[in-house]
Amino acid sequence: QVQLVESGGGLVQPGGSLRLSCAASGIIFRFYTMDWYRQAPGKQRELVARITRDGTTNYADSVKGRFTISRDNAKNTVYLQMNSLKPEDTAVYYCHAAIGSPGYWGQGTQVAVSS
Repeated sequence: QVQLVESGGGLVQPGGSLRLSCAASGIIFRFYTMDWYRQAPGKQRELVARITRDGTTNYADSVKGRFTISRDNAKNTVYLQMNSLKPEDTAVYYCHAAIGSPGYWGQGTQVAVSS
């Protein structure tokens, strides 16, 4: 049974930082491309960051220079370091694991950026 369990969300002030984690089980983690998506109220789910099996990373323009995705294959975990957070970063953040499509989803973790 595949499980992706996100953690690390919460309420933070603008300009603050959070680190999200996604622990995977039931898959051979090192073979998977890992993504972070987010979905704000009333908006479509969007890709925030991606890291491939060989460590290549891609980011949405809106988070470039502020967010960093990384992975630890020994711990079957992917991370999203989020710095300089803005109110528009408020969303539910989802972990996604895929080799092709459709892949697997986590249950999401809420991030709220507000003063």
